[in-house]
Amino acid sequence: MQLQDITYLLQHPQEFTSEQLSDITAVIKEYPYFQAARALHLKGLKHTESFRYNPELKTTAAYTTDRSILFDYITSEAFNQNEISFQIKQNSEHIKQLDVNEESDISVNKSVLIDDALKQHIKDSERVLDPFLFEEKITKEEEIEEPEIATEEIEELPIIAVDTENIEQSPEEQLQIGKPLDFEKNETHSFSEWLKITSFKPIERQPNIAPEKVAVPDVPKEPEPKPKARPMDNKLDLIDKFLSSNPKIVPSKEVAPSPKLNLNKDDNQNDGLMTETLARIYLEQKNYDKAIQSYKILSLKYPEKSGFFADQIKAVKKLQENNTKE
Repeated sequence: MQLQDITYLLQHPQEFTSEQLSDITAVIKEYPYFQAARALHLKGLKHTESFRYNPELKTTAAYTTDRSILFDYITSEAFNQNEISFQIKQNSEHIKQLDVNEESDISVNKSVLIDDALKQHIKDSERVLDPFLFEEKITKEEEIEEPEIATEEIEELPIIAVDTENIEQSPEEQLQIGKPLDFEKNETHSFSEWLKITSFKPIERQPNIAPEKVAVPDVPKEPEPKPKARPMDNKLDLIDKFLSSNPKIVPSKEVAPSPKLNLNKDDNQNDGLMTETLARIYLEQKNYDKAIQSYKILSLKYPEKSGFFADQIKAVKKLQENNTKE
């Protein structure tokens, strides 16, 4: 890819096509800190609905100095615009620019002259040619009886109607696992949560191995130095005075009320930040318990879509069972 091509695509990112994806990938391999090229590469993966979009989004965020700019870019209209819709829009503008010529008027006299000449030509040909000379004469001897072909009755097989609408989808297809995540403008929390979750790595615990006993040679201990005697007369006098006064601690009868904790405050805040994208993020991380809880919160938040979220919960549970069996 030439420098002028990259400059043009950076100035007009909406004209980036999937055919240029391999070229921009080569540019990123050579210049991994080229942030604008990574953004274009991300756009190409989104258009092709590649399974590499979600991990590449995390990588692009790691190479981006200001992630808020990246979030504004992936939620912009230029990023989410489909390549086909852009071509249709471009073709419609091209059609509007075409010049249309007016139809030429066909005079009545021309058509009359053509009809008269055609009729005269037909009359001349009928005088020269006798149509009866070209008729085939069929005698009785030449008549051949065509043998009757016995047609066997073919039983028509009944057409079985297949109900394509009720075909059961797999949990992966229903939950759209592996497809690019779509973020909205108001889902900054989901985007930051996605980056935070993807940075976690499972802790690999090693089995406890008993350490081998190593023979340590006996080292003779050095005699500890005896502490020097310090004057304790003043301290002993203070202790004697304290014991002679016999002080007592009286507990206070009034108990201060403990402040009440609002346990539902955090839950209400989390409920407001819950989105379908965040539920899909938990699914991508195979955190099925949190995904189920997310869909339950969304079902209460949007009661008109409770049936859809109930189906999603069933699919998550089925997917969880399949993974535990493996």
